[in-house]
Amino acid sequence: MNRQPEQHRDQSAGRLLGADDPDPVWIANAAGASNLLLTCDHAGLQVPAALGNLGVSAADMRRHIACDIGVEALGRLLAQQLDAVCIGQRYSRLVIDCNREPGSEGSIAEISDGTTIPGNLGLTPARAATRRSEIFDPYHARLVSELDARRERRQPCALILLHSFTPVWDGTARPWHIGLLYNRDARLARTLQQALQQQNAADLLVGDNQPYSGSDGTDYALNRYGEARGLPYVELEIRQDLIGDSDGQQRWAGRLARALPVAFSAL
Repeated sequence: MNRQPEQHRDQSAGRLLGADDPDPVWIANAAGASNLLLTCDHAGLQVPAALGNLGVSAADMRRHIACDIGVEALGRLLAQQLDAVCIGQRYSRLVIDCNREPGSEGSIAEISDGTTIPGNLGLTPARAATRRSEIFDPYHARLVSELDARRERRQPCALILLHSFTPVWDGTARPWHIGLLYNRDARLARTLQQALQQQNAADLLVGDNQPYSGSDGTDYALNRYGEARGLPYVELEIRQDLIGDSDGQQRWAGRLARALPVAFSAL
């Protein structure tokens, strides 16, 4: 049986996260020396205790609508193999999507891939603002802090945004193994595509702004930190069935750990 959302704590105490709720941000390899900075906007599955389970079934919480499957493990592996910092977000994208502009369509989804999210229906502006201030804002503040520190010490930096996508959407198969997303700045996407193709992976199907496009304006981090700061960046979309288990995560971490430094050095 689904637990229905409980009353929000922000009604009485001005807070959503309680003492037993984890911090929104996790960091892997915090002292990493690499110029590559890894991010995982959709890696988490946590839901604040005050929200119950948002009225969503356990089966749906295991689907792509709740998180980017395989990305947290991939990010942690890559952080180790690249000696890079990886900053991730613990809470489910169904609580608030940390890769969407707050207040925009999809920021707090009422329906996702045909599934209604009861705990998000009729959300008041005050409750939406609390989710932003306690989950979205701390995550992005940590990203900004890391980027600012690198700029202050004049450390070159490239932003690697890690995501995964479902193999089938709305009944349509998506054949790409990995998609390289960008908006106006395609520098790193282009050199990474070349580096991947040089790995004797003739059967590797790479999507150029597929299955999503970084130019549609919906990706918050890509535009806010890559485009606006003039940093080289690429958003990686890996098909989730390829990184859904340990073997796949290890395989793709190794592939990307070889290709990313080559791509960055070619800029």
